Amino acid sequence: MDGSAIPRHKTAIIRGDFSRPVKCALRDGLLDQSITFFDYGCGRGEDLELLAVDGFTASGWDPVYKPDGERNAADIVNLGYVINVVEDPEERNATLLQAWELCRQALVVSAQVLVNGRGKNPVEFGDGVLTGRGTFQKFYEQGDLKAYLEDKLEAEAIPAAVGVFYLFKDEARRQQFLANRFRRREIVPRRRPAEDQSQENRELLDALMGVVATFGRLPEADEFTEAPAIIDRFGSLKRAFAVVKRITGDSAWEQIAKRRAEDMLVYLALARFRKRPPLILLPRSLQRDIKAFFGGYSRACEQADELLFGAGNAELVDAACKRSAIGKLLPDSLYVHRSALNYLEPILRVYEGCARAYLGEIEDANIIKLHRFSGRISYLSYPDFDTDPHPALVRSVKLCMRTRQLESQAFGRGGNPPVLHRKEAFLHAEHPLHAKFERLTQQEERHGLLEETNSIGTRDGWTRRLEEKGFALKGHRLIRQG
Repeated sequence: MDGSAIPRHKTAIIRGDFSRPVKCALRDGLLDQSITFFDYGCGRGEDLELLAVDGFTASGWDPVYKPDGERNAADIVNLGYVINVVEDPEERNATLLQAWELCRQALVVSAQVLVNGRGKNPVEFGDGVLTGRGTFQKFYEQGDLKAYLEDKLEAEAIPAAVGVFYLFKDEARRQQFLANRFRRREIVPRRRPAEDQSQENRELLDALMGVVATFGRLPEADEFTEAPAIIDRFGSLKRAFAVVKRITGDSAWEQIAKRRAEDMLVYLALARFRKRPPLILLPRSLQRDIKAFFGGYSRACEQADELLFGAGNAELVDAACKRSAIGKLLPDSLYVHRSALNYLEPILRVYEGCARAYLGEIEDANIIKLHRFSGRISYLSYPDFDTDPHPALVRSVKLCMRTRQLESQAFGRGGNPPVLHRKEAFLHAEHPLHAKFERLTQQEERHGLLEETNSIGTRDGWTRRLEEKGFALKGHRLIRQG
């Protein structure tokens, strides 16, 4: 793949207890069964065994557990939690460079990252510390690890998660990966009641509708495998799409194009952090997107810059939070479910994207708190959000974007953690669980359970309120006790 087309990865089923970096690579589509994988420092080989079960071509080497394994070149190379245990800085640098030389497409690097400081009275050793077991460990700050990788490999390190980074060999592939992070999935518009079409015509037009929904524009012939057949049947892709619009209407396609243009602006706005590449280094598909949606690269970049600077203005962020029809608005913040992020207006997508550009994805975080004034983003984990009518907070990770200070707090399953109410407010109205959650909220409101919100924000406080009112919950249904 040369980066000119949208990658069509075979979705990998993430089974078993993969390590964090391998889970990230599977989640983000870097790995599929057509990709070769090499684990540099594979330990006992647990990841390799799990990948082999799912049909991946994977091999590895480890100086302790697999010293006789060959160090093979591969499309994707993983250097998982290796550089943080190498005491000698020169050996550490050499290990990183060797792994980089082996990869053809991308290198996945992970290391231990400090959160909330290093702990009490660490024993300094070289440029790291000695653990309680007497082993060497080098801890990094997220930004320091990124800077180290970029300095040694002279390539941009893209955060996949806290302590996990991707480094691509090819600039076009890297830019396509970044753009795809902000590309929304579109639903193909429905046909109007039947204008007669032959079976072959319907199949060709359905294929065209699918690819236009993906691109937001008409594809070029080299981007669409069915293009020759459509051109032969209708004379051109443009004429075929005119037929499509006659049987579906124009408005849905205009909205798709508008959303794709917004996706491009979010991608280009966040690319300003890294220094945008010249147009010629972008994949051909992105070059065509820019021409179709903006007319030229300069105009697109000007609009993206305006969006990025707006995301740094607390007044504009606050105004966007107040305008948002999605999310739960509180005096100092807007809370949204992870699935609703792409439904926010572009300034808020960029605001949150600035944090993700530094941290990568926060595993298990499904509620995002956009602080309206302080330049902070919090990622909250409510693992039982879908099934528990009032799920408890298990973990929070907060980033101050002005200082790059990262804080984490664990609540565990016991104690008295915060709980959620009115869950539908966090979701977009089209979410399949929205109506179910809304019905429960309406029940609870009718019986006065959601009054005096300051006393029901924790699990104990909510339990007392239910007992006082004589109610209990059975799934997402309120029942009267006795």
